[in-house]
Amino acid sequence: MAIEIVLLAPVMMAFILLVVACGRYVALRGDIEAASRDAARAASLERTAGAAEAAARDVAAASLRNPEQCRPIELTGDFVAGGTITVTVSCDVSYAGLGLIGLPGSREFSASSSAPLDTYRRTG
Repeated sequence: MAIEIVLLAPVMMAFILLVVACGRYVALRGDIEAASRDAARAASLERTAGAAEAAARDVAAASLRNPEQCRPIELTGDFVAGGTITVTVSCDVSYAGLGLIGLPGSREFSASSSAPLDTYRRTG
């Protein structure tokens, strides 16, 4: 019985740590997607392209836990009445924060979200 516990304990511990790492991966991915969605919505409410980019940048920085790991957001699309804008958020996330199993390196996560501009509003 003792031999079975000695052999199975490290395997079970590695499995639990893998589940934790996968859960953290999903949480980080969700945070980046939420930041892009919130930034697109904030940008769609502004009147000028410059104000839209500033609002998207501020909202994305407020939504992310470590905004210093992210590249500047990309705001693309037609900023005209009835147009659609797209915000892309890209972040480099170290595997060191994904669990206790010591995964080396980092990975780039990227998420894009689009938002329509109101057809009957003025843009400048």
